[in-house]
Amino acid sequence: MTPTILVDHLSKTYQVDKKIPGLLGSLKGLVHRQYDEVKAVDDINFEIDEGELVGFIGPNGAGKTTTLKMLSGLLYPSSGKVTVLNEDPWGRSHTFLKSISLIMGQKNQLWWDLPAIESFNLGRDIYEIPEIKYKKTLNQLVYMLDLGDVLNVQVRKLSLGQRMKAELVSALLHQPKVLFLDEPTIGLDVVMQKTLRQFIKDYNREFHGAIILTSHYMDDVKELCKRVIIIDKGRVVFDGLLQNIVTKFANHKNILVSLESQVALSELKKIEGFEKIDGTVASYHVTRSQIPSIASMILKDLPVSDIDIREPEIEDVIREVFTSTKS
Repeated sequence: MTPTILVDHLSKTYQVDKKIPGLLGSLKGLVHRQYDEVKAVDDINFEIDEGELVGFIGPNGAGKTTTLKMLSGLLYPSSGKVTVLNEDPWGRSHTFLKSISLIMGQKNQLWWDLPAIESFNLGRDIYEIPEIKYKKTLNQLVYMLDLGDVLNVQVRKLSLGQRMKAELVSALLHQPKVLFLDEPTIGLDVVMQKTLRQFIKDYNREFHGAIILTSHYMDDVKELCKRVIIIDKGRVVFDGLLQNIVTKFANHKNILVSLESQVALSELKKIEGFEKIDGTVASYHVTRSQIPSIASMILKDLPVSDIDIREPEIEDVIREVFTSTKS
């Protein structure tokens, strides 16, 4: 089966003005401008099938948004090949544009001084959505997002959460087969983030579109995505199941030891891997190969009431991945 999104050796390089310090440098720049080349995306490959909801994560400047803009046809690549729904995104055909949607959490597409319903009606005309289908989809989305009370309120008067919901409705009225979500929950409170996550999950299940999600909130990724692609410095460093990140990148586990009585700090530090003591719970950071020997030593030398051996948190592992790629 042909993948919904195919990315083959995709790269994007920018030329950035090289600024020479001082007045003389500025004058030289007027006569002979120099440039540095910056690789925003560096030879990446991946495929995404129909119905997949994939997390696309990385630190600031990793190349996430640049990649999404190339996949949606807003940017032309320096090299490589992309097909989305068997189309060339940069051809910008009507069929392609009617089948995708790009939602950026920091951008808005609604008319600021008009009620949201007016922007929805405009979208109906732009995408040439039949009236019966438009009303059915609109009612469904408004119900899913609980927006019925504010459809006729000026967008400028909506709260940030209400406005983000309305942005989603506007972007999904034409039922896109591919959805690019770039930081959709940015700036929202915890309750609204949870609401939008549930909506994205429900929408994916209802309409079976392929979705790429970028987010700095790991809760977004953990709750929505089975598969993640990690990108750093423009290159893909991991592509696989979210649950496999820990196995691939973390060579350690955390041992939490509940103590029956107070133990001198010097005694705790005698056991390799000691990190800290919090009340009567001591923490150890131990490589996987040392787990049996360290656990045995803890049980032998310390007054243990309970011991818990845990995998590290996904957030911590990903943070280590980014740190290691920078070194």
